Amino acid sequence: MNGDQTPAFWCWRHPRATGAAGRCIGRTDLPVDARRAKRLAHRLRATARRERLPRLVWVSPLQRCRAVGRWLARWGYTCRVDARLAELDFGRWDGRPWSEVPWREVQAWEADLLHHAPGAGESLARLAARLQSFVDERRGAGDRAVLMVGHGGWITALAHLPRAAVAEGATLSAAQWPAAPRLGALVRWPAPDTAHPG
Repeated sequence: MNGDQTPAFWCWRHPRATGAAGRCIGRTDLPVDARRAKRLAHRLRATARRERLPRLVWVSPLQRCRAVGRWLARWGYTCRVDARLAELDFGRWDGRPWSEVPWREVQAWEADLLHHAPGAGESLARLAARLQSFVDERRGAGDRAVLMVGHGGWITALAHLPRAAVAEGATLSAAQWPAAPRLGALVRWPAPDTAHPG
């Protein structure tokens, strides 16, 4: 998704959600422990102070991101929720234990990660398109830096999926897709393509 005049995007992955272990979690709206949310909010605020970043944070509408935004709002930040920052929609897989998802369906998704919609939900290409809309909007607004709390799916797409690859209909297998950043990690884009602790 590289482009000219792109502001610096500072993307923190949400804290660990309660009840997520062993399940396919995309749009399933799970809570996070308040202490975990507060710890991540502290790290975000410390980074923003050190780097002189704006006191404005964009968050996904899902609880695991909004909880961090609520802490920041208590400390004087403006917190804006944007539906385009939600995690990938896994359709009928969403919220189910991975052990209950038919393996043949998982294999079909892994073979065409970019265009196949897992569980008849949302393809990675569609996720990339809505994220690109957000990026273009922030670029058009002239933002210097954008602070975000979101999800492993779109953070990985932002950092590793060139816009041209989506537009040209390229194929992508699961073996070519990098691991998501760890929970609570910071990924900067454009920047070094590694996750950094907040």
